Amino acid sequence: MGSGQEFSLATRASGKKVGILGLGRIGQAIATRLEAFGCEIHYHNRNQKPDSNYTYHHSAVDLAAKTEVLIVAAAGGAQSAKLVDAQVLSAVGPQGFVINIARGTVIDESALIDALSTGKIAGAGLDVFENEPHVPAELLELENVILLPHLGSGTNETRADMAALTLDNLRSYLADRSLLTPIS
Repeated sequence: MGSGQEFSLATRASGKKVGILGLGRIGQAIATRLEAFGCEIHYHNRNQKPDSNYTYHHSAVDLAAKTEVLIVAAAGGAQSAKLVDAQVLSAVGPQGFVINIARGTVIDESALIDALSTGKIAGAGLDVFENEPHVPAELLELENVILLPHLGSGTNETRADMAALTLDNLRSYLADRSLLTPIS
């Protein structure tokens, strides 16, 4: 470490209580992967999943208060706009982290900037932003946030899977007007 730069201690991912906000196809895939790290999985969803072995919470605030990491995987749209607001971020707490891989509009970005700036939460990992592709200058200046340019699906395999799913939906719709993955 001859650069003179000091690296502070981090926190491990394994064994954490992880809250997943939105336990759809992507949220479930995240949960499955986190189980391999010995994480305790909690979730909030519009509807409780009766076949799930994970702990359900009736609100995003309760989920955030009972977990150490809040992963936002909720569908975008009017129903989820600013679902993660100042109250939810406060419940995450000063030792907690927020990771958003859903849509930028699901988090109240001003409240997030405030929470990160004032230590109301420990940190955040963001792959999406409220006004993409524009990232607020305040986020760029913070050291407790990791920013990625909306590339969570940026692998050859994932893009091939996305194309195949689109074609499968088209075939299904043309056959009997049903969709394999309808958007609510």
